[in-house]
Amino acid sequence: MKKGLKVFLGAAIVLSAVACSTSNDEVKKETKEKVVETKEDTSVPKEYRNALHKAENYSKMMHMSKQRIYDQLTSEYGEKFDAEAAQYAIDNLNADYNENALKCGENYKKTMHMSKARIYDQLTSESGEKFTAEQAQYAIDNIKGDYLEAALKSAKNYQETMNMSKDAIYDQLTSEYGEKFTAEEAQYAIDNLDN
Repeated sequence: MKKGLKVFLGAAIVLSAVACSTSNDEVKKETKEKVVETKEDTSVPKEYRNALHKAENYSKMMHMSKQRIYDQLTSEYGEKFDAEAAQYAIDNLNADYNENALKCGENYKKTMHMSKARIYDQLTSESGEKFTAEQAQYAIDNIKGDYLEAALKSAKNYQETMNMSKDAIYDQLTSEYGEKFTAEEAQYAIDNLDN
């Protein structure tokens, strides 16, 4: 059971990392822009400072929520910091969680072709990104573009990988248990599926 849980948690972290990570070009650009040196507060235990550095990396590179960063810092499958060091990191982390949610949501739309409702669910899910409802709504309100192309890409994926009929694809795209696209978005996908 523990081995299965490790594999599941590892896969979930990888999926999240892929979906929410910043491209290498963006990281290089940010690194070049931040060549400012800061002195570390040596009155704070090294373990706490290490936890804070890890938290900063998770926020900047993987755009994690506060809860996911804390969980990753304390996880026996993650960083294994004690609760006090992880809490120090969270309390001292200068992160814009709205922006993290937005970047994460944009990546879900771009790479996984998710609908607005599915992105929101993924961002707020206890098994997903664990952003607050307000942070997830900020992301949804600020993701650029419409979802017609995401619906079409999702439909093409179903057609190519699962050999589904147009009716079955439409049902999957609009299903509450499926992709959760609007009827308009799903119809656009079906109408343009063979183009």
